[in-house]
Amino acid sequence: MKSQYKDLFKSLIESYYKGNFEDKIKFILSKNKISKQELCKIISSLCGTNINYSPDFIEDLKKSIISYKPDGKIVNKVKHCSMECADKDGKTLCQKSCPFDAILVDTNKNTTYIDKDKCIDCGFCVEACPTGGIMDKVQFLPLANLLKSGSPVIAIVAPAIIGQFGKDVTLGKLRSAFKKLGFADMIEVAFFADMLTLKEAVEFNNYVKNEKDFMITSCCCPMWVGMLKKIYNNLIKYVSPSVSPMAAGGRVLKKLNPNCKVVFIGPCIAKKSEAREKDITKDIDFVLTFSEIKDIFDTLDIHPSELKEELSPEYASRGGRLYARTGGVSIAVSEAVKRIFPEKYKLFRAVKANGVRECKSILSKAQNGEIKANFIEGMGCIGGCVGGPKAIIPKEEGKKQVNRFAGNSKIKVSIDSNCMNEILAKININSVDDFKNKNKIKLLERFF
Repeated sequence: MKSQYKDLFKSLIESYYKGNFEDKIKFILSKNKISKQELCKIISSLCGTNINYSPDFIEDLKKSIISYKPDGKIVNKVKHCSMECADKDGKTLCQKSCPFDAILVDTNKNTTYIDKDKCIDCGFCVEACPTGGIMDKVQFLPLANLLKSGSPVIAIVAPAIIGQFGKDVTLGKLRSAFKKLGFADMIEVAFFADMLTLKEAVEFNNYVKNEKDFMITSCCCPMWVGMLKKIYNNLIKYVSPSVSPMAAGGRVLKKLNPNCKVVFIGPCIAKKSEAREKDITKDIDFVLTFSEIKDIFDTLDIHPSELKEELSPEYASRGGRLYARTGGVSIAVSEAVKRIFPEKYKLFRAVKANGVRECKSILSKAQNGEIKANFIEGMGCIGGCVGGPKAIIPKEEGKKQVNRFAGNSKIKVSIDSNCMNEILAKININSVDDFKNKNKIKLLERFF
């Protein structure tokens, strides 16, 4: 979140919890010198809503928070852009950052705007804009009502979370922090990545019959999937029909407990958009980023480093935890293929794309038949999820922390997890062969 919005976001959280939310907004609107239309857009975005300025703005905002629905775009222009950051060719920083050429110039108004049909809400422009003129919606205040109600709400945390809140902040301490915030529990998304590792190994066995065949993994990255759908759609037939670990987490948890709500916590703005896609919208109820969670913890005086660990038996594998960085999916799937299909492992040749430029390059080569690999992995952010726009620590440090944490995992390959076998049995998957049964793996599938 841009520095100029952090204090405002924290003041909104504080007032919402103290019960003087309406008075706080009245005060903000009375004191601020910028356009009330723009200020109301900023406040609304920080509240996860899309309410414009009007005499009834505060009442409309409160109602929208209470009756929150996951609709509308995540990334929006909230302020007029003077285009002062444009280079000699007239290209602005937000335009340069957009992988989909979705930011255009309105020559009549001399400002940029977002083409909603091209935009996939990846959020690169949010970070690129120097004035804070583009924002992504923050979904915490609508979630706060749910947390205060005592409903069973589960936080599922991306594998990149390790080290983000301090080198000494363990998952046990983070679990304590999330419970203090009102969550019923915190679960590693790496566990659901493990589940998909097994599925992707089976998919590899199906897709790759000889040295000319190849498979594109759909795991993890919404930007990677967005590129395939919008730019390289003739390659869709090579994409494995799997949901992301985030979506798998929501689906499995809700299958086990239909009354629970699921909140994904990660370093990615694009995950907010993924959670709103039609075939996933019921799986994940809210998405928050690492940086948003840090601001929430700070505001509500929750300090993970000072809390007592709430431990759980280890259930995620080295492979699932490595999904946090570029190349991790390839490592996890290759190890699973080696264990399950040792003869097919001899054919396994992976290639990974690191960042938007490499993703486009590899997909173009695949289109032209120039690729020599048969398992293609892409991450839209350089470094993978550890390099996400809402990560707290530098990607180099994030990768180091992830490698260390994954390396210390007691479970190395997901097929060796007793917990995995127990949970799979509860969703009627009792063997590797069951992953070949389309009726049994519907929960883990989506089609592009």
